[in-house]
Amino acid sequence: MYNQRVSPPPISSITQANSQASTIFLAKVFNWMAIGLALTGITAFITVNSPTLLRAIFGNKLIFYGLMFAELGMVFYLSARIQKMSAQAATGLFAAYSILNGITLSAILLIYTTTSVAATFFITAGMFGTMSVYGFVTRKDLTSMGSFLFMGLIGMIIASVINIFLASSMMSWVISAIGVIVFTGLTAYDVQKVTRIGASGIMEQGEATIRKTAIIGALALYLDFINLFISLLQFTGNRR
Repeated sequence: MYNQRVSPPPISSITQANSQASTIFLAKVFNWMAIGLALTGITAFITVNSPTLLRAIFGNKLIFYGLMFAELGMVFYLSARIQKMSAQAATGLFAAYSILNGITLSAILLIYTTTSVAATFFITAGMFGTMSVYGFVTRKDLTSMGSFLFMGLIGMIIASVINIFLASSMMSWVISAIGVIVFTGLTAYDVQKVTRIGASGIMEQGEATIRKTAIIGALALYLDFINLFISLLQFTGNRR
């Protein structure tokens, strides 16, 4: 999902000189991620408090599933076409995806109590923050772990599709448990990858390249956070 022209250096080659560049770039990535989460949260709040929007979105399955497929398409398009986009187009697409995701995720506020959603959000933030720090400071190369976790993610997707037809609560619980493990690990992996990209000389590139690379990194961390939050909510959330 990252800029394919960027070749992250090995962990052992990251020196003190480019460590500062890594920190600056990582801050840019987290800033964009925070903007995405804010847009998602505001949109979800507006949607759940609008009877008209709720009827339009959740009263018609075709519209709801259409929005979900549109989200998936936007992620793939942004990841595949980031090099050929302008920085403004990449920014707009990321913002549009965050807003669209807020519309579909508003269902969470209908299913779970506000207290449990807020509590799960803070738990997620704590876990995400801890693994982010680990990914930033560890000298261990997490590349092999990332490959293993990616296989786990593929397995989760296949199991989720199967469970659409089985509607098994036990399988749903197992998928959520695996999701917590997978997205917790992916957080550390993605932060380390962003850190390495920051040390690869990306900050010496033009502003457009820096922004596009930061946005694609923010998208990865945004997805880690959202999916970790949803997986945890299966355990900690109290349904209305």
